[in-house]
Amino acid sequence: MSFSDLFDSEFKQRNKGHFASIVRVALTDEKFSPEEKAFLDKLAVRLEISTAEYEEILENPLKYPINPPYLYEQRMERLYDLARIVHVDHHLGDKQEVMLRKIGVGLGFNAENVDYIVDKALKLVDKEVDLDTFIFEMQNMNK
Repeated sequence: MSFSDLFDSEFKQRNKGHFASIVRVALTDEKFSPEEKAFLDKLAVRLEISTAEYEEILENPLKYPINPPYLYEQRMERLYDLARIVHVDHHLGDKQEVMLRKIGVGLGFNAENVDYIVDKALKLVDKEVDLDTFIFEMQNMNK
C-alpha cells in the first residue's frame, strides 16, 4: 500500500465516522424528516460517501467511531454540521440535544464547556449563519 493510499483510506474513515455521528443525531427521534434526509444526502456527496457506504451507515451508525479531528477548525466544521442536522427539525428534541453534547465531547470539546459550546452553536445555526461566520463567532464567543 502506498503512502497516498494510506492517507486516502484514513481520510475516508474519518468522513464515514463523521457522517455516522450525524446519522446518530438525526436518528435520536427514531426517524428522518424529509429535511434531515435531504441534508444527509447532500452531506454524503460532500464527504464522498458511496451509495453502499451510505446505506450501511444508515443501517448501523454505531459501527463507526467518532474519530475526532486534530485541528480546532475541523472540529468547528463538524460541530456546524451536527448543529445543522439537529436544527433541521425546527424543534429540538431532548434526545438530540443530549446526543449533540455527547458527540461534542467525543469531538474533543471540554466536557466542562460543552453545554455552553453547543448552546452557542445552536443559536448560530438558528440564525442561519454560514460556516465562516459560525467559526468566527465560535472562536470569539468569550471576547
